[in-house]
Amino acid sequence: MITLKMNGLDVTVEKGSTLLEATQFVGFPIPTLCHMEGLLPYGACRLCVVEIGEAPKSRLVTACTYPAEEALIVRTSSRRVMRARAMVIELLLASCPESKAIQDLASRYEVRQQRFRQEHENCILCGRCVRMCSEQMMGGAIGFRGRGETRSVGTPFDMKSALCRQCGGCMYVCPICELRCTFNDPSRAICGACANLSPPCVENKRFDDMMCYMNPCVACEIKKD
Repeated sequence: MITLKMNGLDVTVEKGSTLLEATQFVGFPIPTLCHMEGLLPYGACRLCVVEIGEAPKSRLVTACTYPAEEALIVRTSSRRVMRARAMVIELLLASCPESKAIQDLASRYEVRQQRFRQEHENCILCGRCVRMCSEQMMGGAIGFRGRGETRSVGTPFDMKSALCRQCGGCMYVCPICELRCTFNDPSRAICGACANLSPPCVENKRFDDMMCYMNPCVACEIKKD
């Protein structure tokens, strides 16, 4: 067992655990789209970033791939972390604004704008489908192709794969395919219909090292020293 300090609390977890597993064990909520139980960590969506170390040498890492270490200092909801997550959500909205999962994240993290070129794609390259096909279904029928802007998921040479058993596992695990938001206004990327516009928490209770992480919000009594 190892002990690390998470959000000011001493947390003991099994050696070999990731930071995401440690936060889930304690109960600190961390959003993620590419992570799924039963699949190897991939760290593609970057939503699970946490801040480790002490300022000014602290840095952001993906909780799903970073191992828990003895005496490691971790902050899951610092101002830096929340800003990074908001930026990632904006990028996801630029790709797939019709995904209810992404729209729900935008509402939860109070993202009210999307400043990037709108794409209206059908994939965020989270890799869930590729890993499901390879690791769980033992098929390997699909994979990543290309790099950068041309990167996509599909079969080699866009030809029907003899390895595909048409099990549907790839669609079942896709965070974009699983549920579409009825919002489809091409002139705006953010629906906001599910947003809580009047949060009960008091804004001045938030500070750099600890933003509110309660879900649902219960007007937490975190105070600045």
